Amino acid sequence: MELDFYQKIGIVCRRIPSGKVATYGQIALLCGKPKNSRQVGYGLKMGLAGGDVPAFRVVNSKGILSGAFHFETYDLQKILLTEDGVEVIWTPEGFRVDLKRFGWKNTMEDALAIEEEFKRAEKE
Repeated sequence: MELDFYQKIGIVCRRIPSGKVATYGQIALLCGKPKNSRQVGYGLKMGLAGGDVPAFRVVNSKGILSGAFHFETYDLQKILLTEDGVEVIWTPEGFRVDLKRFGWKNTMEDALAIEEEFKRAEKE
């Protein structure tokens, strides 16, 4: 069975290391659809990627916590990230994470492992 885009989002998001964040665009790229960052946000917001996905580790391309509508309170994503070891600061644009410091710098090995995980999941 071929995985749909949302299932791939779940697989990629579960690989984001504790203490790191990824961007919507980074998740889309690792899922093979580099122009679908908004669809990543939609999938996470609607729970289409699975219930055990650490959606709080996904931020926008500027490091801004833009998933507030997904969480029960406006600051829950900030709280979860802080508990995860990620420093979150307040800026005029909203809560922000320093992507240079806390961004997930996935490697080619990560990308290949994700591709293998997609293949394994399709066989199940």
